[in-house]
Amino acid sequence: MIDSLYDCFKRWSATGSVFLVSDTHFDDSDCKLMDPNWIAPQEHIDVIKSKVHKSDTLIHLGDVGCPQWLEQIKGYKVLIQGNHDKIGELRPYFDEVYAGPLIIAKKIMLSHEPIPNINWCLNIHGHNHGGVYYDDKDPYHLNVASNVVNYQAINLKTIIKDGYLNKITNIHRQTINKAKESPLDFLKNI
Repeated sequence: MIDSLYDCFKRWSATGSVFLVSDTHFDDSDCKLMDPNWIAPQEHIDVIKSKVHKSDTLIHLGDVGCPQWLEQIKGYKVLIQGNHDKIGELRPYFDEVYAGPLIIAKKIMLSHEPIPNINWCLNIHGHNHGGVYYDDKDPYHLNVASNVVNYQAINLKTIIKDGYLNKITNIHRQTINKAKESPLDFLKNI
């Protein structure tokens, strides 16, 4: 169980692990343009299935491609819509579907595209196929686009245990700190 998730999302981790994947682009002919080493859909599914099992939750952060490939993956499936996704076509393949960013814990936001100017949470996203997985200069974004993370499904609990959230000050703490620094200026903005 991932206790730091908001109550309505804890069920994702009640029976197993929570994994994240993005930008699978199954059967998309443009994949080789994004990355000449893009792997075939069956190989990609096999890599995901090596980690994600029937008691787990797989959160797909958008740009699925041909959704029929997902039928091979057991477990609970959640979609955060990507810019190439048509929800009506994908809904039958997912247990939950969200059309935009989703804040799942005090310091964790899931989205397809990176949300700019974030300094109060870890924005786990995809979309950027040339971006880095993690950059110490930007502790607020984690890119899990398939080709960036070697086509792996990334374990959410591992992200948390590896300390990705440690550099992030909770938004409530930030507000309190600003008020302490300059209480009169803070009161003017209320």
